[in-house]
Amino acid sequence: MELSPQLATRFETLQNRYPVKRSALIPMLLYAQDEYGFISDEIIAEIARRLDLRTVQVEETLEYYSMLHRKPMGKHHVQICTNVACMLRGGTELLEQAKKRLEIGHKQTTTDGVFSLEEVECIGACTGAPAMQVNYDYFENLTPMKFDRIIEELDAGDHPAPEPVTAGALHPRDPAETPVISRRFGIKNSHKIDVYLQHDGYKALEKALKEMTPESIIDEVKKSSLRGRGGAGFPTGMKWSFVPKDTTKPKYVICNADESEPGTCKDRPLMEMDPHQMIEGITIAGRAIGAKTGFIYIRGEYRYVLDIVQGALDEAYSRNYLGKNILGSGFDFDLIVHTGAGAYECGEESALMESLEGKRGYPRIKPPFPAVVGLYGCPTIINNVETLSTVPAIILEGGEKYASRGTPKNGGTRLLCVAGHVNKPGIYEVPLGMNMKKFIYETAGGIPNGKKLKAVIPGGSSCPLLSASEIDLPMDYDSVAKAGSMLGSGGMVVMDEDTCMVDMARRIMHFYAHESCGWCIPCREGTTWLRKMLDRFHAGYGRPEDIDLVGDLAKNMLGRTFCPLGDAAALPTISIVQKWRNEFEQHLSGRCPYKSAEALVGSR
Repeated sequence: MELSPQLATRFETLQNRYPVKRSALIPMLLYAQDEYGFISDEIIAEIARRLDLRTVQVEETLEYYSMLHRKPMGKHHVQICTNVACMLRGGTELLEQAKKRLEIGHKQTTTDGVFSLEEVECIGACTGAPAMQVNYDYFENLTPMKFDRIIEELDAGDHPAPEPVTAGALHPRDPAETPVISRRFGIKNSHKIDVYLQHDGYKALEKALKEMTPESIIDEVKKSSLRGRGGAGFPTGMKWSFVPKDTTKPKYVICNADESEPGTCKDRPLMEMDPHQMIEGITIAGRAIGAKTGFIYIRGEYRYVLDIVQGALDEAYSRNYLGKNILGSGFDFDLIVHTGAGAYECGEESALMESLEGKRGYPRIKPPFPAVVGLYGCPTIINNVETLSTVPAIILEGGEKYASRGTPKNGGTRLLCVAGHVNKPGIYEVPLGMNMKKFIYETAGGIPNGKKLKAVIPGGSSCPLLSASEIDLPMDYDSVAKAGSMLGSGGMVVMDEDTCMVDMARRIMHFYAHESCGWCIPCREGTTWLRKMLDRFHAGYGRPEDIDLVGDLAKNMLGRTFCPLGDAAALPTISIVQKWRNEFEQHLSGRCPYKSAEALVGSR
């Protein structure tokens, strides 16, 4: 088929960008969809031809990703988030309003083709809940009136201005905060290289290249007690040290920017407002392990962020902070930005590598681990945006100084997204070890309308929930683990006394059933059956024996899946059944004591 000059040029660039051509598959599909509105048979054949693939290989890959469509959507594709943070602030009601206003349902299109509607999972706007996207534009802190205004403007052919992440992330600095990686937030044009250079930008890279060896870089990161900020909390310096030094294979660094954990939205402002800090950290990591190439894998929903990051990469190349012989040091390093296309599973490191290779995001069996056999079968380190954005500060000021801000074995600061029932939702940078109760009631302003606190998700929806009586503890990895939960990815969701915990368990399970890749039976079948049981229970059709059955089924998923998604679905469910069993018993009366009958079960 004949492509537009712009798309043909983009395809040619992508075909030549990667060590293996198939890696271009998902970006090519998404860019083609942007131009034509959907993925046609002709596009599939053209991409297959360009990448030396069979059409069936293209088809089976695109079917996996939720953002890729085989049928046209509306000119304005309205996507409303109803996941936990948005649900608590009116997301479900907003969806119902959209259905009435547009006179269509989930995944339907208006007869004139102007609007289509979709209920979606977390879009990374938790602190601005309730939120939606229209195509790739974000609109946050929605009200019924604001939603109607946006729809009216779109219907009239206007383009309402999308809201930057600052709408939900920026706030007056709280005295409890310790800005390190967020210190440039709010500075005008902070994403530009000249502004970055005015605020210590690329000084750490220069130091790492001219004054340090790869070994001393890793040692400094070890001294910092930096633990992975993506959820697992594994010591970063130790992970880097696992990469073999004597291999003849290429080595790779991957920045995991597939931020999809419900409740978590901190990597988005880091990339939007300070992309050069991330680029500098990735380049230092490349120097530390001897890599010549790095990748930034950005979730597909963050398309506008991808453009910002690409602009920052272009600036870095123009000033010789990337490319050949960086700063005259003899070190070469190239960095490639890559788009996902909607799959929570791709946040898991091995599934991410499969996706980056142009395949379905299925997890790999471990061992071998990525440090030895990773991307393209080569040694690879994978860290998330926050982790890599922290590296320049560690190198510049020293690992011990950075570590001193936190607690033993939990060095430095942490970006926390706090959402749900708090007076001041937002993204805060606080020292590791700060008291959780103090953070919620003082820094985040406490619970609105004088309500009592009922529960807290401390680090994203995969974490066991804490009750109000359990939050008087330090927020570091070890203390939260001792309390029976996880600090996770830093996505804190707060629930007040009027929250139905059965409904919360139901909504969490809807997410994991929707996002399960389906590869292994315990996860595929377990999440599906738990979703059905929790739907039935919340609708008033539960049986007394179902309460224990829900808990037992969740426990039987633990440790029996190829990747942590099964555990992520099971852990919060187990905690809710154990701590709020009384609410399950209340539902045996035939109705939810917290909600009207019309709002019981979601549309999916």
